[in-house]
Amino acid sequence: MTIIRSILAVLAGLVFIVATHMGTDEVMHAWGVFPPKSEPMFDPASNALALFYRCAFSVLGCALTAWLAPRARMAHALTLGAIGTVLAGLGAYVMIPLNVGPVWYPVALAASALPCAWVGGKLVRG
Repeated sequence: MTIIRSILAVLAGLVFIVATHMGTDEVMHAWGVFPPKSEPMFDPASNALALFYRCAFSVLGCALTAWLAPRARMAHALTLGAIGTVLAGLGAYVMIPLNVGPVWYPVALAASALPCAWVGGKLVRG
């Protein structure tokens, strides 16, 4: 039962992160803060804004995972961070050649996943 609770804790954090990232992206496009999805986004301020809110939501998602974890809260948060690093790394691998934005942005997403997870784990751990 502990393994199931651990898996569910990590999945809950992952779902939270994906939903908040995608939802906020949609709002930013709809409000005209970001260009239409069919156009590249090279504006440094827009990319910095996206990186900021993605990091904030990642911290909260990892905190949620840690809070739901049956034990070893930080380990659960860091597990989610490792998953985020892999997913963001794969995203960078796919997106960089498409030239839809600056190279630093997907690299920063991958590089920030574990630090965000650590902060999220610390928020719950105390």
